[in-house]
Amino acid sequence: MLFDPLEEQKRRGHSVRILSGTSARPEADIAVLHVDATVTPEAYVEYAGRFPFCLNNGAVDIAKRSVSTAVVGRGDAWKGEVVVKSNLNHWGAPEKQLNRQSRRAGKPEPFPGAAVFDRYHVYTSLAGVPPAFFERKDLVVEKFVPEPDPDGFAARFWFFCGERERCTRHVSPQKFVKSEDTIRREAVPVPDELRALRRKLGFDYGKFDFVMHEGRAVLLDANKIPGRARNLSSFIGAGNANLADGFEGLIRQMTWISYRPRLRCAAH
Repeated sequence: MLFDPLEEQKRRGHSVRILSGTSARPEADIAVLHVDATVTPEAYVEYAGRFPFCLNNGAVDIAKRSVSTAVVGRGDAWKGEVVVKSNLNHWGAPEKQLNRQSRRAGKPEPFPGAAVFDRYHVYTSLAGVPPAFFERKDLVVEKFVPEPDPDGFAARFWFFCGERERCTRHVSPQKFVKSEDTIRREAVPVPDELRALRRKLGFDYGKFDFVMHEGRAVLLDANKIPGRARNLSSFIGAGNANLADGFEGLIRQMTWISYRPRLRCAAH
């Protein structure tokens, strides 16, 4: 999804380069750390720090255990339904692909043991979860708190870049709300507790998935590399200019911070 706002930046006269790996000289005014892995390897974090400014350099771990506010443990007091899912972003598929590429190149796997877990297991209580699931580091157990709606169930998606954003409530007949099952959507406000979480997690750009449960926001997923669903391409595309404005706002902000000490010296 990032590439659409970047194309808009090109149309506005900015120069944009896509860098792969960490060998290129960091010759740019501002960069975006955009590595398709749940936990960004330290080499990329160090490389990103060599640019004058790098967006999302604080959002280096988006594992469910690190971002979800619905995670529960075996001995917790939660009495409701629970769901077992992958602890990795996108079911662990990116990590498995990167491991495969490394093996083909004769290199060590960057994410040893990463496996794809592309399904959700729902249990009526914590007691019903197989003990082995609690032992697996690649899985996580969460409270299952779907948001009811007269037409089924709802989930909320907050896209943001800098100070620009859009937050939409999607309704589906399915408990696990997916874009392909959405029957209607509406703009909704962003809860203050999610704004605080965004600051804590270090996100400049990304997407938060959440539901409202008993009047409070429950963050289910925080994604620094969101994709674009095909059936929502026109809806998402309409917001690209807004996100591009967010990028430009960050550029102006970073440039001001960069040159402010020098301007103060000149004033003296």
